[in-house]
Amino acid sequence: MTTKTYDGFTDAERDAMKQRARELKGRRGDAEPEVLAKIAEMGDFDRAIGERLHQLIKEHAPEMTSKLWYGMPSYARNGRTVCFFQPSTKFKTRYAILGFSDEARLDDGTVWPTYFAIAALDDAAEAKIVALLEQALS
Repeated sequence: MTTKTYDGFTDAERDAMKQRARELKGRRGDAEPEVLAKIAEMGDFDRAIGERLHQLIKEHAPEMTSKLWYGMPSYARNGRTVCFFQPSTKFKTRYAILGFSDEARLDDGTVWPTYFAIAALDDAAEAKIVALLEQALS
């Protein structure tokens, strides 16, 4: 009799963990070519958002370096991830996500958001993202 066990992780989650293990063994420093390659692999919706986010981050937070984090484009200060872009296809969600780690200084009282859904990037959304970046790095 064969019994199947469930370890609690989806295939996408297991894949993300494997990607993270490879990243930890990989190169240090700015991995912008790898990040741009990962964005280029995305479908039209995610790629358009990923490309524009990358431009905004490089323009408004030039002190951050690009790297991959669990297979997602991310941006770090002093080697520590501050924010990341999770494409909608990563875990089959209906929107992309701009997420911030605990390195980001988004503190606002005792409860504050750290993940932001992105359904489209217009001028207002871009202004909000720039403000979040500025606050995160303050």
